[in-house]
This record gives sequence, structure tokens and C-alpha cells, in this order.
Amino acid sequence: MALRSGFVKAAATLSLLAGMGISSSLVATAQGAFQANPVVLIVTLGALALAPFALIMMTSFVKISVVLSILRNALGTQQVPPNQVITGISLILTIFIMAPVAEKMLEEAGLSDATAPVFTEMRADTLFKALDKGKEPLRTFLERNAHEADRRLFLGLAQRLAQKNGKDPNAITVRDFRVVVPAFVTSQLTEAFQIGFLLFIPFLVIDMLVSNILQAMGMFMLSPTMISLPFKLLLFVLVKGWVTLIQNLVLSYA
Repeated sequence: MALRSGFVKAAATLSLLAGMGISSSLVATAQGAFQANPVVLIVTLGALALAPFALIMMTSFVKISVVLSILRNALGTQQVPPNQVITGISLILTIFIMAPVAEKMLEEAGLSDATAPVFTEMRADTLFKALDKGKEPLRTFLERNAHEADRRLFLGLAQRLAQKNGKDPNAITVRDFRVVVPAFVTSQLTEAFQIGFLLFIPFLVIDMLVSNILQAMGMFMLSPTMISLPFKLLLFVLVKGWVTLIQNLVLSYA
């Protein structure tokens, strides 16, 4: 079961890369080349097994999914839209935002051509060199969207841990992935909660107005949430909430 799950994840990731602009012939060539070298195949499948983790924690997926979940709670619609729809929208927007970064990574790694040495030679050192070159665009994206304060925080923590383990703390820089990745995730969560706070304000005002009106009319047995929900939905539709929210989420990474 675990082996089958690994191959399913690998196939799904290859399909995702194909949707980002890699031709089907390149993917087929890569698959055939990987079968020629078992070592490279094992390394590649191991990396693909971590693809879902990287997709969630090292892309815009974190902020988008949290914002959409907060929006659903602010509207008070409970399970509408359902979790599958929120995850799907977050994944689609993540692919849309990360497509230029993925294309740049493939270009830097030399994987945009089926005749690249990493496909023709199929040596482990060639593969690792390609991965080392291809990670720089991702590092730039993470740095650009990580707050400076968060990067300094995790840099200090990483240096303290290194010193505690008897290693040179000066060997750790602010551009290391061990610093950039947690700083990026923390920054994304901070921004998501800031957006969520702004989303909650107009809907909270509507809830308060409806509740006060019902109390003034003596309708204590009528649920304020049930009465305010249509007004919140109407407000969200009138201001073109979905278009405005998605547009600003995408532009925040421009």
C-alpha cells in the first residue's frame, strides 16, 4: 500500500508539473530515463513523496486556505463552501501564483529541455546539481514573502540551537532554508489572520445590528444568526467579495 501510494503521489506531481507548462513528451522522457538508473529513481520518488508537504508549507497555499476558512466562519455558513471546495480553490490559486516560480526553477535547473544532461546522463551528481540550481528561485520567493522580523527571529533560534549542539552558529545565514521556511510560514499565518480580522468586521457589525433590533422588538426566541445570514450574503455579493478577495490575494504575491 505504501509503495502504491508513493507511485500515485509521483504521478500526481508529474501531472501537476505538466499543468504548469511542462510538455507531456518531457514528462514521458523523464519517466523513461529514471527507469534506467535505480538510484536516481529512488531519490526522485523520495523527493516526490515530500511534494505534498512542500506544496502546502512552501507556497501560497497556507495563507489562501486560512483566509478562505476564516471567511466561511465570518459569514456563518458553517459547511458552505465545503472543505473540498476551499481546498480546491486554494490549490488552483496556488498553482496560478507559483507557476512563474516553477517555470524559473525548471529553467535554472536545466529541466525545461528533454535533452538536458540530467535526463540523458542520469547520474546522481547531475541530479543533485540541477536541484541545487533550481532551488534558488524558490528561496527568493520565500524571502520576498517572509517578514524581516520573522527571519531574524528564526535566525537567532537556529544559531542558538547550533551553538548548543557544539556547531558553529556563524555558519547559519539568514538565507538558509532552515531559517527562511519557518519565517515564511509564520509570516503567511500572520497576514492571513490580519486579512481575517478585516473580513470579520463588517459581518460582525451586521450581527450586532440585527441582534439589537430583535431585542428592541422583543423577539428573543428568534435566532439573530438566522436573520443576519441573508444580509451578510447580500453584502458579500454586492461588493463582489469573491472577485475582490481573490484578486487581492493574488496581487499580494506580485
